[in-house]
Amino acid sequence: MTQLTIFNSLKRKKEQFVPVNSEHVRLYACGPTVYNYAHIGNARMAVVFDLLANILKTLYPQVTYASNITDVDDKIIKAHKETGEPISAITEKYTRIYNEDMAALGCSKPDIQPRATETISEMIKIIEQLIERGHAYAADGHALFNVPSFDQYGGLSGRSRDEQIAGARIEVASYKKDPADFVLWKPSKDDEPGWDSPWGRGRPGWHIECSAMSEKHLGLPFDIHGGGADLKFPHHENEIAQSCCAHGEESDMESYSKYWMHNGFVTVEGEKMSKSLGNFLLVNDLLEKYNGEVLRLTLLSAHYRQPLDWSEDKLHQSQKQLDRFYKRLEQMSDIEAEKDVQADKVLAALCDDLNTPLALAEINTLLKEENSPTLKAKLNHAGKLLNILQADPSTWLDIYEKNMTTDEYEDLLQERTQAKADKNWSRADEIRNELAAKGFKIIDTPEGPKLEKT
Repeated sequence: MTQLTIFNSLKRKKEQFVPVNSEHVRLYACGPTVYNYAHIGNARMAVVFDLLANILKTLYPQVTYASNITDVDDKIIKAHKETGEPISAITEKYTRIYNEDMAALGCSKPDIQPRATETISEMIKIIEQLIERGHAYAADGHALFNVPSFDQYGGLSGRSRDEQIAGARIEVASYKKDPADFVLWKPSKDDEPGWDSPWGRGRPGWHIECSAMSEKHLGLPFDIHGGGADLKFPHHENEIAQSCCAHGEESDMESYSKYWMHNGFVTVEGEKMSKSLGNFLLVNDLLEKYNGEVLRLTLLSAHYRQPLDWSEDKLHQSQKQLDRFYKRLEQMSDIEAEKDVQADKVLAALCDDLNTPLALAEINTLLKEENSPTLKAKLNHAGKLLNILQADPSTWLDIYEKNMTTDEYEDLLQERTQAKADKNWSRADEIRNELAAKGFKIIDTPEGPKLEKT
């Protein structure tokens, strides 16, 4: 059996993965807060942990992958007040869109997708346990975790106490015993969602939600907890504190999750994503211009722990790479794939801490082989592992390889011609880049501009 190794954020090193129970591996990844469309950074997390779940399911007989939906949050309440839409309508709408968008990127729906609002009683129970054990306290309608009560706090992020306080942007409220203490439960106003609790009508703090949902659906300890690097502190740090202390495991940070994995940030053309910079890329918008496999491959083009700089050029390269793979499969359309043959080197690369750049290099190496039943089987297996190459090769090549003469592309060419006539060079460049990202270059001829596959 191929051995999986992963970089464990808790130990800050790569380790051989040894499951709690080799007959049933359990994985949890922090999902979206459903108040708006998902951006490309959200999508990277979803794709990375979908890939991890896929590899685990290749190696082990049973895998349960849970990834939550946060459907009670200040941002959701704000969206409700701004739009007038009922909170339930907002959360249902954006949960549906998120799942549809991630499916378009080749992500299977998690085996369990718990919602925060369905886990309130479990959250209250954990808070009660924390208060009983002296790790939390009630004050002014709130329940708060007392950070100094947990000596291991900061063990995941490696932050000092001063860094903890600064990094968490903590509100130093009068009812806090310590500036670093964080909210487990807070009061709700009359026009805000709330639930009855021993501390009054209110709603949970964000951090307690994942502690409750992961424990309810996976049990403790489970194998792997994942999420974006931005969640390491304070969110994941607080989850560990809550879950360990609630069960009297103050000296064992692995009593919650054995391994922790974090994917890197996404920038856009070298800049941090920001609405003010106009580079806040929504998956829903990108899917109007690009096939989901192209987006997925772009998200997997860099190692998951490294930053990923999103660009039109990377999209173009992903498109060309997929075209090459599909062309070889299309050439073997009359060949029956050999049975029980795997792309062993591709699997080995993915089992080395999800090394997708190496896995893609191994697929490119396969293309040097002659067409054969063995090669077809290896390419099919590699595509299954990465969840690419899932389209019919002929259909893919019909769409993406032939010179495009559809009305859509002709309109773009005419718009570019007019933009050049108007000396609107920026718009002309935008159109050229858009077509380049789809794998075409513009050839200016005496009869007018034509498209040619690059």
